[in-house]
Amino acid sequence: MVLKMKINYDYDVIIVGAGHAGIEASLAVSRMGLNTLLITSNIETIAQMPCNPAIGGLAKGHLVREIDALGGEMAKCIDRTGIQFRMLNTKKGPAVQAPRAQADKKEYQAYMKKILENEKHLDLRQGLVEKILIKTKNNKKTAIGVATLTKVEYLARAIIIATGTFLNGLIHIGNIKHPAGRAGEFNSEALSKSLKKIGLKIGRLKTGTSPRVHGNSINFSKLKIQEGDSSPQPFSFTTKEISCNQMPCYITYTNEKTHKIIRDNLNLSALHSGNITGIGVRYCPSIEDKIVKFPQKERHQIFIEPEGAQTKEYYLNGVSTSFPEEIQKSFLHSIPGLEDVKIIRPGYAIEYDFVYPTQLKATLETKEVENLYLSGQINGTSGYEEAAAQGIMAGINAVLKIQKKGSFVLDRSNAYIGVLIDDLVTKGTNEPYRMFTSRAEYRLLLRQDNADDRLMHFGYKFNLISRDIYDILIKKQDLVKKEISRLQKTFVSFEKNNLSLRQLLKRPEITYQNLEKIDKSSICTLEEIKKEVEVQVKYEGYIKRQISQVNQYKKLEKQKIYDDLDYNNITGLSFEAKEKLNQIRPISLGQASRISGVRPSDISVLIVYLTKYRRNRDKSKC
Repeated sequence: MVLKMKINYDYDVIIVGAGHAGIEASLAVSRMGLNTLLITSNIETIAQMPCNPAIGGLAKGHLVREIDALGGEMAKCIDRTGIQFRMLNTKKGPAVQAPRAQADKKEYQAYMKKILENEKHLDLRQGLVEKILIKTKNNKKTAIGVATLTKVEYLARAIIIATGTFLNGLIHIGNIKHPAGRAGEFNSEALSKSLKKIGLKIGRLKTGTSPRVHGNSINFSKLKIQEGDSSPQPFSFTTKEISCNQMPCYITYTNEKTHKIIRDNLNLSALHSGNITGIGVRYCPSIEDKIVKFPQKERHQIFIEPEGAQTKEYYLNGVSTSFPEEIQKSFLHSIPGLEDVKIIRPGYAIEYDFVYPTQLKATLETKEVENLYLSGQINGTSGYEEAAAQGIMAGINAVLKIQKKGSFVLDRSNAYIGVLIDDLVTKGTNEPYRMFTSRAEYRLLLRQDNADDRLMHFGYKFNLISRDIYDILIKKQDLVKKEISRLQKTFVSFEKNNLSLRQLLKRPEITYQNLEKIDKSSICTLEEIKKEVEVQVKYEGYIKRQISQVNQYKKLEKQKIYDDLDYNNITGLSFEAKEKLNQIRPISLGQASRISGVRPSDISVLIVYLTKYRRNRDKSKC
C-alpha cells in the first residue's frame, strides 16, 4: 500500500520554483503577512544564473528599478554582490539609459538564500512538485495545493508556478540530448502533464547558454578591456553607494576562420540538424544562427565576463551554442585571446514547455483555474529581470485576492512591468519574449531614474516599502519641485538677455553644472535631484506631449468590457476578431485594440455595441 501524507501547515500561498520569479513572489507574499511555502527541486541552486552572470541592461534595468520601487529584492541583491557596474546609453536620451551590472554569481545566490531563510512567514523546502491539486465544483476549477514526487501533498489558498526551463526540459549538446531543467538538475515532466490535464495549452520554446572557460587559459593581452563606471549608480533606491572593487570585462571578436569552422559543421549543431523543435530567442541567437542569418557580417562581438571574484570561470557572452564539445573547442580556439582556452562547462541548448500567456488574466492568474498563478519563463519570457517582475506581481495579486482587496494591475503608462504583462496576456508570444525600450510607447515617462516616483507609493501601500524609505521619496519629490520653481523665478543676464535659469536649462548646450557656475544659490546637493530637475526641465515639452497621449490611451482603458459578452453575437465584427476576442476576453476597449487581428473597424463596431449593451443592461436593472 502506498502511504500518502497530507501535510496541513495552513499555507496561504505556495510558490513552486526558487528562481528569480519564485524568489520575488515568495518575498512579496510573506512580507505582506501571509504564510508562505517556497518549494524548489534543489535548495543549492536558489537564484541560479544559468545564462550570463549579469543583472539589468537595456529595458531590463528599468524592470529591476521598478521591482525595487515596489519593494522587491533583486536590486538590493545586485548592489551588494555586483562586481562591475555600468550605465548604458549615456550618450543618448534619459528614456533609453539603463543600468547593468556583472554579478558575483555564487555571492548573488548566497545573498538570496540567506534572505529567504530569514524571512518571517516563509518556509523553504526542497521537493519536486509533480501535480497541481484541483477542486472542481459546478464546472469551476480551483487550485488547492500541490503534490510532490514523494507523494507529499501541501495545501494552500493560492498556487504560483515559477518553474523556469524545468517543464519537460531537454538539453542538447550536438546529437546528445538528455532530460534536465538546467545542466546537472532534474527536469519536471510530470508537472507539465499536470498543467495540460487541467486544461492549459502548452507550447515548446528553446534557449541556450555559452561555454564557461578557465581564466588562466585566456590571453588577456589580446583583448580589449571594458571597465565599469568610475562612479557607479546603485540599482536600489535604498542603496547609498556602490563600494565594491570592480572587475573588468573584456571584448574580442569572431573572424572568418571561426565562421568557416561553424559553417563546415552546421550539420552537427543540434539546432541546425533538426533535433530541436522549440522556437529560440530572436534577439539572442546562438552563434550558429548568427553565422547563417547574417552571412555578410565579417565578425561578431564576444564579451568575456567574470563569474565572480573567487572563481576563475569566465562566461563567453555572444557564443551561445548547441555544437558538440569538440566543435565548441575548435571554433573558440580560432578567436583572438582564446587560442588556448580551456572549457570548464560547455554551452548547450535547452528545450522546455511553456504555457501560452493569453490564457492568463492581467493579474497572472490563469483563466482556466482559479487561484493558480504563473510567473517567469513558464509564460514565454526570457531573462532574469522579466521573470522577477512577473514574480512580484503574481505574489502581490495572490495576496490581494486572498484578502478580498481586488487586484493590482499596472498599465502601459505606469511601468515597463505593465508593458511586459500586457504584451503577454493580450498579444501572447510563440517565441521567448524579451523586454526592449522600443516596446514601451511612453518610455520618456517610464525612465529608470523615476521608477520610485511612479511606483513606490504602491510598494508602501502593500507594506513592502517602509515608512522611512517612503519619506525619503516624499522629501526628494519636494526638493525637485522647489528647485524647478526657484529656477523659474531666478533671472540672470545671459548673452545680453534677461533669462530665467529654467529658460537657460532648456537649451541643449546648457547643463545643470553650467547653471551652478552662473548661480550659487542652488538648493540641490544630491546628484539624483540635479538629474531629475534637468530631465524635467529639458524634456518638458516632450513629457507634456506623452502625458496627453496617455490621457487619450486611458479613455479607451476606462471603457470596460463586460466579462459575459459573447462576441459571436456582435454583427459587424470580423471572424478573426470574434475568435481572438472570445479567446483573450479583454477587460477594456484599450486592451481589445491591442489584440493582434482586431482591426480599428472592429473597435468601432465594439464601441457602438457596448453603448447599446450598457443602455439595455441599465434599463433591465430599473
